[in-house]
Amino acid sequence: MRILVTGGAGFIGSHFVRLLLGRETDQRVTVTVLDALTYAGDLAKLEAVADDPRLVFVHGDVRDQPLVTDLVGRHDSVVHFAAESHVDRSIDHAADFVSTNVLGTRTLLDAVLDHSAHRPTPIPFLHVSTDEVYGSITSGSWTEECPPAPRSPYAASKASADLLALAYHHTHGLDVRVTRCSNNYGSYQHPEKLIPRFATRLLTGGLLPLYGDGRNVRDWIHVEDHCRALLRVLLAGRPGRIYNIGADNELTNLRLTELLLAAYGADPDRIDYVADRKGHDARYSVDASRIRQELGWRPRHSLAQGLSQTLDWYRDNRSWWESRSEYQVRG
Repeated sequence: MRILVTGGAGFIGSHFVRLLLGRETDQRVTVTVLDALTYAGDLAKLEAVADDPRLVFVHGDVRDQPLVTDLVGRHDSVVHFAAESHVDRSIDHAADFVSTNVLGTRTLLDAVLDHSAHRPTPIPFLHVSTDEVYGSITSGSWTEECPPAPRSPYAASKASADLLALAYHHTHGLDVRVTRCSNNYGSYQHPEKLIPRFATRLLTGGLLPLYGDGRNVRDWIHVEDHCRALLRVLLAGRPGRIYNIGADNELTNLRLTELLLAAYGADPDRIDYVADRKGHDARYSVDASRIRQELGWRPRHSLAQGLSQTLDWYRDNRSWWESRSEYQVRG
């Protein structure tokens, strides 16, 4: 199987590429990574598989129609991670999110449509999305039948891409599969995100800027569990189907911060309560029973185990996160 992975040098994408080329998967798989190497893309994340002859890296943009069309034509399936993904950045730079997340997805879909017309069956297109497209929920959990109700420019751009992908399935018969996952954590996550941001500040003596009162609730899943779920959807998912992915690890941001403080033996006075983010959603929660029942997926990492491994990684790989030029260690 020849798989094109967009955004494969990003946080989740690189973990997925390493999974595809690992011992647990078919050794006949070959992978092409297409990545623009923006601030969030980093070839260091692929160092573990850089010498694998089954891996090809292409430096390019998902909005480049000739390049994308050529690449799609040489592959059996497409897994689409490439996206602007940080909510805070989307508040001030929404145009970048619309351009990459919506127009980039359209470019890929048109390429898949073009080449699928000349094949016995359509090229599978796995669109990796987020639970944030659903908006905020007071109680209960979203199912895949719940309509999108995004409340940030980032979430709106991802919801738009989801709907566009599903429209190509219904209109053109493309083999589109959409996943919506809860908050990821793990190694190589950019320090702009909550867990690595707080972990690195704890390691450098900084304060932890916690939005509002810290009562916002998120479900946390280890990135490796997410990637295994994606592989199950790629191999056995149904065309036109949405799959929620979650680990049932709901915590307030305050409680998560307390766990991080305890792990590093730090005092609560390291918390710096700051003005809340604009439009900050109160709670996300997905019902992941579909992927568990239909595809037999289950998370392997407990939150305690996964957090411990992740925090150890940031402690042991200081040179990686300190070298991120956009990250101010004490900023």
